[in-house]
Amino acid sequence: MVVASGTTFAKEMTIRKRIASIFNKREDDFSSLKEFNDYLEEVEDMTFNLIEGINVPAIEAHIANYQIENAEQIMIAQARKAEEFAAALAASKGHIAQTDIDVSTSSQVGNETGTQPGQYAPAVAGGLQPRPTGVQPNLIGEMFGYDDDEETRKLRAERGGRAGGWSVELSKKRTLEEAMSSIWI
Repeated sequence: MVVASGTTFAKEMTIRKRIASIFNKREDDFSSLKEFNDYLEEVEDMTFNLIEGINVPAIEAHIANYQIENAEQIMIAQARKAEEFAAALAASKGHIAQTDIDVSTSSQVGNETGTQPGQYAPAVAGGLQPRPTGVQPNLIGEMFGYDDDEETRKLRAERGGRAGGWSVELSKKRTLEEAMSSIWI
């Protein structure tokens, strides 16, 4: 039973990812909230029917037609999503995302990133920075204005354990009880 539910979950996730990559319109692509909700309901109905195996050939045909008719919109939405991801990644690394790029800038970015002109390149200012290596600072010590040496750290760890109810004697007692409980006479 557990394997079947795990397999079902994997199947559902695969179908949902596929459908989400094709039917990727947003609320601002519609003139009213009702149209957007109708679109979401239609997509969810198709997803559910694919997961449950209901009328699969008709749904696959509908998906294929939708892909053909809306290929440009699908590509634009995927590019927009990739651009937003790149901007979020850059922001998390401390870069400033560039939101308005003209044609000359995008071709320059493409050449800098190794892509050909005319290919999609994320709109990010600057390059990727390497992760810092070496000793990381003791942030808690810096926050409270003290710098720990080895002895102070050991003492703090021991006191923290005792504050949480742990002791060496308790650990020894538990180990002995577990060892004795496994002996059968």
